[in-house]
Amino acid sequence: MNLQNFTTEMNSTFMLSVGAFLLAMLLTPLYTYFAYRYKFWKKQRVTSTTGEKLEVFTKLHADKFTRSIPTMAGVVGVVAITIITYFFNWDRAGTWLPLAALVGGGAVGLLDDLINIRGAGKGVAGLRSSFKFLMIIAMSLVLGWFFYTKLGYTTVHVPFAGDWFLGAWIVPLFVLAVVSTSNAVNISDGLDGLAGGLLSISFGVFGVIALLQGHTAIAGFCFTVLGALLSYLWFNIYPARFFMGDVGSFAYGTSLGVVAMLTNTLFLLPIIGAIFVIEAGSSLVQITSKKFFHRKVFISAPIHHHLEAKGWPEVKVTMRFWVIACVAGFIGLLLAMSGGHV
Repeated sequence: MNLQNFTTEMNSTFMLSVGAFLLAMLLTPLYTYFAYRYKFWKKQRVTSTTGEKLEVFTKLHADKFTRSIPTMAGVVGVVAITIITYFFNWDRAGTWLPLAALVGGGAVGLLDDLINIRGAGKGVAGLRSSFKFLMIIAMSLVLGWFFYTKLGYTTVHVPFAGDWFLGAWIVPLFVLAVVSTSNAVNISDGLDGLAGGLLSISFGVFGVIALLQGHTAIAGFCFTVLGALLSYLWFNIYPARFFMGDVGSFAYGTSLGVVAMLTNTLFLLPIIGAIFVIEAGSSLVQITSKKFFHRKVFISAPIHHHLEAKGWPEVKVTMRFWVIACVAGFIGLLLAMSGGHV
């Protein structure tokens, strides 16, 4: 790719980002109107996955329990990204799969959010975790089948070791990537601006990788998502005006996993999304420890709540996690450039 062509493609992908940002900003007042009129209030969980009362979490976020903060704002991003991609960046091999993941994951999250906000004080926090898990797996299987049979992906790139042929076994690997990423993003969505900032960094890095690989459509999709996320962050930075909800976290998480598979950089995903791995890992360690050893490792999990309980202000946790994510993203980009990905 010569410099002139690269510059042209870069400009076109950046324009998609600007378009998504502006469209999301225009749609936000419409969402806000309906959110406040129909009271899309987020109902906080009062018990953990192991059945214990979330006393530490409730104490840390007592102010958010007393305020009525709308959820489901992620629907704005899903709509904006879908419109921009369909009309300006539609490509069967490059954007159909991540867009399908975005919409499919968003649909699962939307159902969960609707149950949450219509719980009417009965302690309903949304869909059962096991049911959400099964729905995401089912969707991932369909997308993985398309990835293998229609797009013809059969190998996975291992940094500094080359491509490994998997054949049909790439489908369960695809499912593992999508399901793991969607759940990790969902777990990380616990502080104002945290998930939105981490996702922006991750999609930005993958957008650069795709652009350097010559996958213009995939790069365009990544920067379209980035534009929508920056619009969301404008309103979600502390103190948050609204939350993305599961419709946002599952939509962005599933599509991020798909992008990693399409760019053949799956093994760089845990590096670029290092904070997501740490967040999900801390929750897993906490649950495992309580189940088998009947003791906590963290004061509260995931780890961002542990740091809050240790005395870190919410904004400090968020900003420092952003810094770590930027460094991790830069390392991932360097590895992609040196390990044969681009």
